[in-house]
Amino acid sequence: MRTRMLTMRLALAGLGIPILYLALVASPAATADPAITPIGVWATVGGGSHVKIEDCGGKLCGAIIWLKEPFNKKGKDKVDSENPDPSLRTRKIAGLALLSGFVQDQGSPYAWTGGKIYNPDDGKTYSCNLTLQDPGTLRVRGYVGLSFLGKTQIWSRVK
Repeated sequence: MRTRMLTMRLALAGLGIPILYLALVASPAATADPAITPIGVWATVGGGSHVKIEDCGGKLCGAIIWLKEPFNKKGKDKVDSENPDPSLRTRKIAGLALLSGFVQDQGSPYAWTGGKIYNPDDGKTYSCNLTLQDPGTLRVRGYVGLSFLGKTQIWSRVK
């Protein structure tokens, strides 16, 4: 009986290393898909617009490709009326470049930093970081100066 128990313990102990290996290899961190990026189409907060993010010469950029309400109260296309440059105030919001200059953070495979985001509501450009929380959720953090002094929006992947 004792020999049988000892044999059983040794057999189970021998399985411990392979089981531990499988647990580590199958963990979400170990199986994370390095190809997951924010490239694609995203719905902004409230679904008022869609932004297409793409590779622009090794950096990520993005533009507004759809507006829920593309026309102003006069029935004309919404334009970049708050832009500080008067010559740009007639640009249509649909098609407007919104994001630029993002590079993948060396410390995190799901973060892109060093970018800029333009806010057509106030005509200002802010520093910005993007963090992919999961394949369908993008954390967009705009700020002036230090990141912790900024504002975060959560965007949802459309496609």
